[in-house]
Amino acid sequence: MTRFALTVEFDGRPFMGWQRQKHGPSVQAALEAAVLKMTGETVSVQAAGRTDAGVHGMAMRAHVDIEKPLAAFRLMEGLNALVKPAPVSVLACEVVDDDWHARFSCVGRSYEYRIVNRRAPLSFEAGLAWQVPQPLDSEAMAEAAVALVGRHDFTTFRSAHCQADSPVRTLDRLEVVREGERLFIYAAARSFLHHQVRSMVGCLALVGMGRWAVGDVADALAAKDRAMLGLNAPPDGLFFVSAVYPPPSSRT
Repeated sequence: MTRFALTVEFDGRPFMGWQRQKHGPSVQAALEAAVLKMTGETVSVQAAGRTDAGVHGMAMRAHVDIEKPLAAFRLMEGLNALVKPAPVSVLACEVVDDDWHARFSCVGRSYEYRIVNRRAPLSFEAGLAWQVPQPLDSEAMAEAAVALVGRHDFTTFRSAHCQADSPVRTLDRLEVVREGERLFIYAAARSFLHHQVRSMVGCLALVGMGRWAVGDVADALAAKDRAMLGLNAPPDGLFFVSAVYPPPSSRT
């Protein structure tokens, strides 16, 4: 049995999310079906994190155990050929230690959220960004974001269906950057709650629109009440960017 680590890129639009679902297609199921075609083995492809329906992946990390002797490059090439026509691509593949786990060995995750701030509808980026037609004050959004960085109880920004044991998380980065009509919101933490990034982005957007004051974001955080959430941003503009792992020598 060999454990392979995969780096996976995917367009989330046709999927119900990463996790295998009974009621629709998933990235996980697409990769598992490709492995079955290639090796005849029924496997479980484990990822660094779950994503919601419509959320995209730039470099999701995952692992799979395969009995058939295979070179990593051959597995990558085979999966890329057999996963079609699903919009999934294996960018890299390597053999890892048997105790390396895509989810439990991960010590950091980062996301990017894209907003296109214009009135004209999206053509090329439809489903790949959130179009906000009203002018957004990105400086006010950046100021409001500061209150969310650090270790907090993020109950307000947590889905009612979140299964995490605790709402407390340490947010290492939440940065708002404007480039012309596009806004990029970067978030990084060891782990995130269900809907946390989308909920934070939604509230920052309310500040940008002038519907919330800068201090309202801090007040929503302090309330520790999901009912105080102003807006949950759509999944369209959310991308899983990267997963961070300790160097091989520190794996246990």
